[in-house]
Amino acid sequence: MKKIQILAATAATVFTASTVVSTTTQVASAASKKTVTVGVVGDSDRQLWEYVVKDAKKKYGITIKLKEFTDYVQPNKAVADGSLDLNSFQTLNYFKTQNPEYKNKLATIGKTYITPIKLYSKTLTSLKDIKKGATIVIPNDASNEKRALDLLVSAKLIKYDTSKKTPTAKDITKNKKNLKIKEVESAQAAAALKSVDAAVVNTNYALDAKLTDKETLFTEPVNKKAAGYINYIVALKKDKNKKIYKQVVKAYQTDKTKKHMKALYGTAEKAAWDIKLK
Repeated sequence: MKKIQILAATAATVFTASTVVSTTTQVASAASKKTVTVGVVGDSDRQLWEYVVKDAKKKYGITIKLKEFTDYVQPNKAVADGSLDLNSFQTLNYFKTQNPEYKNKLATIGKTYITPIKLYSKTLTSLKDIKKGATIVIPNDASNEKRALDLLVSAKLIKYDTSKKTPTAKDITKNKKNLKIKEVESAQAAAALKSVDAAVVNTNYALDAKLTDKETLFTEPVNKKAAGYINYIVALKKDKNKKIYKQVVKAYQTDKTKKHMKALYGTAEKAAWDIKLK
């Protein structure tokens, strides 16, 4: 009789332990399904996303984990290989140049902001101060280099062969001041200002480097031509309709985010999900 009782007690203990393990596993699995890792580039983007993290948790119960990168290549690579859920750092034009590199496995799922890029200088105060033979730094990746060249065209400093889909400094056709156009990685443009006359710097890097309006020589016009420079949240194409990803987008696209954006960046960034370009 005692033996039977012992066996029954042992069985009950095993059952209870098994139930606890099973329940714990289910809870952990459910929690992981409500966790999304988002890749951002630079400290300035991370600061804004920290507000989105709080809103997503409060409204949708989603835990957003941020992973900060220092360049524009790794975030897309990470989403493509599945080690990252989403990224938020790139313009539509940049996305279009990079997606083929990943067999078009990526997809845009929501607009974030638009940031007019600028031509900065540590030594000059206006475009008129740019002398013949001056050195100007521009980003060397396909999308941002075209954007930088377009900026220099708008500033009436150069002209280039617009038939080229991915133009470089070699495609400049008119350069009255014989400017030396130096191509560097986007992340290095701000640092290059110490040794050159001027540089075209992407806004996130300009913010990280604490560049100001006083150091701005020229700002990119924001119009219909700038549509390709709206930034997007990106996911794997096969996952673009996931409910949780759509909720992350909704958590971003709010009036609260607009207020945080203005507080953090002033006029450097503008919410793009409801923008009307003329």
